[in-house]
Amino acid sequence: MRPIFLSELSDFIDEGIGIMNRKRKEVLDAMSLSELLEQQNPYLFVLQSVQVVSGIVRGLVDAHISSNEETVFGDWLEGLAIFINGKVYGGWKSGIQGVDLEFDKDGKRYIVNIKSGPNWGNSSQIAKMKSDFRTAARTLRTSNSGVQIVAVNGCCYGKTKTPDQGDYFKYCGQTFWEFISSSPTLFTELIEPLGHMAREKNDEFLQSYACMLNRFTRQFGDEFCEESGAINWKKLVEFNSSAT
Repeated sequence: MRPIFLSELSDFIDEGIGIMNRKRKEVLDAMSLSELLEQQNPYLFVLQSVQVVSGIVRGLVDAHISSNEETVFGDWLEGLAIFINGKVYGGWKSGIQGVDLEFDKDGKRYIVNIKSGPNWGNSSQIAKMKSDFRTAARTLRTSNSGVQIVAVNGCCYGKTKTPDQGDYFKYCGQTFWEFISSSPTLFTELIEPLGHMAREKNDEFLQSYACMLNRFTRQFGDEFCEESGAINWKKLVEFNSSAT
C-alpha cells in the first residue's frame, strides 16, 4: 500500500471533466422541445399555476440534463475510485459481472460494486447485486480455493447506519473513499481539483445551455402562446396527449 497524491489525480480529473462536458454538450445538441414536452405531465404545470414560459422551458431542460448527468458523472466516479484504488492497493477493474473493482488487502480479496449514492436500487436490484456477489465468490474460489472473499457495495456519497448488511458490507461517502484509499480525508480533498477544473471547462457548455433555453423559449411561445403571451394550456395538453 502507498498513499495517493492529489497531484496524481490532476490529469485523470482534467481528462474526465473534459469527457463529461463533451457528453453534456451532446445531450444538449440532441434535445428537441417537442420530445421534452411529450415526456412531461402538462397537468402538473397547470396545477402549479406556472405562467412564465422561460420557467417551464428551464424546468424541462434542467430535468433532462440532470437525469443524464447523474449517469455520466456516476460512471466517471466509478472510474475515479478504481484509479485511486489501483494507485494505493494495486486494484483493478473487474471482469466479473456485477463487480466493478477487485483488490487484495490484509490477505482478503475485496469485490466491490460501486454506485453513486446509497439509495440506488429497489429490492429486485439489490437481490440481483447479492446474486452477482455469490456468483463472483464461487468463480474466484474455483481458481483459488484458499482466498477469503469480502463483498462490498461502495457508494461515492451519503451515509449508512448499518455497514454490515449480512451478505455484504455497504460503505458510503467518507467511509467508502477511506476504504479504497486508506485516506480519511480524501472525500473532501477531491473538492478542490474537481471544482477548479470544472470552472475552467464549463464556459462552453454554459453558453450552449443559454442559447438552447432562449431558442426553446421562443419556440414554445410561437407554438403554445396566445397573442397576449398567455399560455394556451388546451393546445399544450392536446400536443402532449391527443390520440391523433
